[in-house]
Amino acid sequence: MPEDDRKKLLELAKEVAVEAGREVLSIYDTGEFNAYQKDDDSPVTSADYLANDIINKRLQAATPDIPILSEENKHASLAERETWPRYWLIDPIDGTQEFIARSGDFAINIALIENNAPTIGVIFWPPGQSLYYASKGEGAFKEAPGEHRRIQVRKLDDPHNSVVMIAISRRQSRDKIMSRMTAKRVYQTLPLGSCSLKSCFIAEGKADVFMRIGITGEWDTGASQCIVEEAGGRILAANFEPLTYNQRKTLENPDFVVMGDQRVPWQEIVQYEKE
Repeated sequence: MPEDDRKKLLELAKEVAVEAGREVLSIYDTGEFNAYQKDDDSPVTSADYLANDIINKRLQAATPDIPILSEENKHASLAERETWPRYWLIDPIDGTQEFIARSGDFAINIALIENNAPTIGVIFWPPGQSLYYASKGEGAFKEAPGEHRRIQVRKLDDPHNSVVMIAISRRQSRDKIMSRMTAKRVYQTLPLGSCSLKSCFIAEGKADVFMRIGITGEWDTGASQCIVEEAGGRILAANFEPLTYNQRKTLENPDFVVMGDQRVPWQEIVQYEKE
């Protein structure tokens, strides 16, 4: 895609994420929303549906030639999806459980996938008034009140011995994650909610690694992957194989790991065995 076209799509995604995020934050502040259980027992709220409606309408109006794959839409078959050279990949609210629990750890995720790889990533954190974004080959950035800067993963003073900061889920067992980290290192932990916010914190150097054990969808990693990798990190399946997009019948991700400083021997630190 020509660079100018991608810049226009990045600006569009940023505008749409902020617009949806502000509406979601208004609902969050009032506490006036309905919560439901989906068929897979995951939670969803009326705020998710509103955000999804806003994002879909804005993107469809501006880019009618680009299909949309959203967590909250009916999903096209692989046979149809395989014909898409590019598409929008959306998670209207990443961290719905945190939205319901009122931790503030939820975000709006919009990615553009081209030839099965993320090339634009936008994540808006409404309570933090923070917008993280990246475009392939152009670096990763953060905008917040009084702040607009390029972000990079933290460089450890000693990649082989420095203390490693692990982003830990508020809802997962700390022991479950720590048992998969080699005892040869010293760790600190940072509790956070949504997958995408943990990834953003790694991208801006507030944490070094995050392992996700459990069910997620491709929309949970698309925007994050672009931002983290443009900030100098990586997201891989927990067995250190690449994540895939739009190449399988299922849209579920494998367990995955988000890593900062690439000088660190992460395969020696993360001791993963599939349950």
